[in-house]
Amino acid sequence: MQLIDLAERADDENRFDLYLAQLCEEFELDDASYATTNLLTGDVTGYATYRMDWRQHYGELGLHEIDPTLYQSARSVAPVDWSRFRRDDSFAKVFENARDFGITDRGLTVPVRGPYGDCGLLSITRDCGDDEWAKLKAKIMGNLQMAAVHIHDAVASSGLLFSTLGRTSLSSREAEILQWIAMGKTQSEIGDLLTISTRTVEVHLRSARTKLSALTTPQAVGRGILYGIIEPG
Repeated sequence: MQLIDLAERADDENRFDLYLAQLCEEFELDDASYATTNLLTGDVTGYATYRMDWRQHYGELGLHEIDPTLYQSARSVAPVDWSRFRRDDSFAKVFENARDFGITDRGLTVPVRGPYGDCGLLSITRDCGDDEWAKLKAKIMGNLQMAAVHIHDAVASSGLLFSTLGRTSLSSREAEILQWIAMGKTQSEIGDLLTISTRTVEVHLRSARTKLSALTTPQAVGRGILYGIIEPG
């Protein structure tokens, strides 16, 4: 399981880390991060405004594999205040050296559910007292939930998550057939359109399902749309 910092990619149109920085400035936050678990590989991918030395420390120790702000928050449908996490070994390992890097354990994570089983997590931090934290949450919660939906939808629709896999995507014929399926065509109709046999259509669909780790063709269509390989029908 890898930890992939999407901000290291040299694709300016996908610099969602800049969006997070603007979010921090607007809401007077210390830091913000966005993360999601790749449906195909289990890799944790995302962006963060945290200091580079903390990000390196976090990745080198594999803290993304035990971080409760990721895995416990992903099981919730509502925003999760980090004060709700048990101060167990996992929490201690993640945050025991955080103060040395200017990172507070005062935070909040907003989970976002996508249409294909995907889940995005927008987390924010602010080093402050209880009263100030309560007032801040009350003030920004609505806008924060809207921001979480915005960044998750933008990252998912960009196709960026699929491109980070470092593996060959669908062939042009596989993508073409999956696109026709998304548009409601049957395998027989697709065979007629492409002047190939129905059996050949099924062979390409089977290959597409395998590459997308999909059990069914509708699931392959959903993942193809999610990763920007095909368009909605």
